[in-house]
Amino acid sequence: MTVAGAAIPLRRPRSWRWVLPVLVAVCVVTAIATYLTAPRPGGRMDPASTGPDGAHALVTLLRDRGVTVAVASSITDAEKASQAGTLLLFAETQRVTTDSLLQRLAATSGDLLLIEPTSRARAALAKSVRSSGASMLNAKPNCALREADRAGSVDFGPTNTYSAVGDQAVISCYDGALVRYHDGHRTVTVVGSTDFMTNGGLLRAGNAALAMNLAGQDPRLVWYAPQQIEGESSGSTSIVGLIPDNVIWMVLQLWLAVLLLALWKGRRMGPLVAEKLPVVVRASETVEGRGRLYRSRRARDRAALALRAASLQRLLPRLGLGADTSAPAAVIAIAQRNGSHPESVQHILFGPSPASDAELVQLARALDDIERQVAQT
Repeated sequence: MTVAGAAIPLRRPRSWRWVLPVLVAVCVVTAIATYLTAPRPGGRMDPASTGPDGAHALVTLLRDRGVTVAVASSITDAEKASQAGTLLLFAETQRVTTDSLLQRLAATSGDLLLIEPTSRARAALAKSVRSSGASMLNAKPNCALREADRAGSVDFGPTNTYSAVGDQAVISCYDGALVRYHDGHRTVTVVGSTDFMTNGGLLRAGNAALAMNLAGQDPRLVWYAPQQIEGESSGSTSIVGLIPDNVIWMVLQLWLAVLLLALWKGRRMGPLVAEKLPVVVRASETVEGRGRLYRSRRARDRAALALRAASLQRLLPRLGLGADTSAPAAVIAIAQRNGSHPESVQHILFGPSPASDAELVQLARALDDIERQVAQT
């Protein structure tokens, strides 16, 4: 068998049909991964925020531990979710500005965990403790509280400290940064710092352990950290008052820069300078050029309208009529002046558009005749 006679295997053409579906699948997977891994913005102690001041990491750890976390976005939601056997975590207390709203939270059942409360919130929700000042703490628990002993040393950073009011039995940990007491069937816990619960502070010392022990002491947690003001404001706020001061200064500086640039680039004020026209075009050429444009576009209706308007503009002053004279009055005045029939004048000045170039020429001649007759009488 010779080489020439050997059968040459045929190579199948490559199929590219699978390329487009694979590219689409890769793009979809990439988009989903980007969405899931992208940082989620939010305010301080926002359970959905993955920023340094958010609390998404702590909420995720609590849910993995088996704690049911219900996020409340308002006082009403917190009231509905709070019940016996639940823990209400109340942070960002400075955003609740009305005493009546705080009293509504105080009337809820279940345990209470206050995170860095304001003096107003502490007076309404934790009346048995008072503020003892602020300090920078990285301390050991030094107390008999199980949640604190298991966490060990905690780095609170800048924190408020508290002490008991009167002879109230209060458990004090971390030199007063964490206090707890019992109010009837309710356990009230007050912590003077928020940093140890945020995403950026969980990894320091025993912060994560203390945060999980305090927030996960009950099987159900109601997380209430308002991200906007709740309650009545102290006064009316205008639109200008909502603009940050930095923005106002930036706008003023921008206007000043524009003014200086205009003074620098602007021409000096002086007398007008007469300049010769680069090209002098005769009126007849302009009229001829416009006529050619009308003819090239077969715009006989526009040409007729221009001719009639120009004739009326010249006729009305000769007849002592104003520019706002109605069409019937102008027709009667012209017919009386040159002795023509009103219907003929009406047809020439306000009739239908010509259907051909010849009719357009006849219309122009008829208009000239009317003007000449009015001028001679």
